[in-house]
Amino acid sequence: MNKAARGENAKGEFPVITTERLVLRKMVVTDSKDMLEYFSDEQVMKFYGLSPFESEQEALDEISWYDRIFETDQGIRWALQTNEGKIIGSCGFHNWDQRHHRAEMGYELSRACWGQGLMSEVLAAVIDYGFNTLSLNRIQALVEPENAQSLRLLEKAGFRQEGLLSQYEFTSGKYDDLYMCALVKSEYINRSQK
Repeated sequence: MNKAARGENAKGEFPVITTERLVLRKMVVTDSKDMLEYFSDEQVMKFYGLSPFESEQEALDEISWYDRIFETDQGIRWALQTNEGKIIGSCGFHNWDQRHHRAEMGYELSRACWGQGLMSEVLAAVIDYGFNTLSLNRIQALVEPENAQSLRLLEKAGFRQEGLLSQYEFTSGKYDDLYMCALVKSEYINRSQK
């Protein structure tokens, strides 16, 4: 995939998206302290599939993964930065299957920012980028059934629950059922025109 298809500019820089209240940009190593702050919160990590982070090194490893998926055309993950410069979460795509024009979406947000509509704002921008810049036809998300907040967020963004995947992942010492939620481009366009 060439740089233009990923939305990079001619210099190969990571694409930046601006929403009403946030700047979505590349996560960098100096963001590790902010990342550790929300990734060490048990409530934020409850449905994430990982144990709460205990060290800044774990945050640095996560940032390295974000870099790796971008450099290998497997995805893109944006840091969510407030106007004050604080990183409060991330959002993006992984498991990008370019042949089939689909990717999985993932996200998390600092608990201090819950209930403010920030993630709805972010999803709108990232979904638009996925369909209109990355040329995705399908965006999917895997969500634990108990994660009602995330299911509501996705439904509000236009996603449909397609079915339950029984014991689909083994995380934190247990097998998790996951709902497959998806939004396809034709539904996105129809929804946008209403």
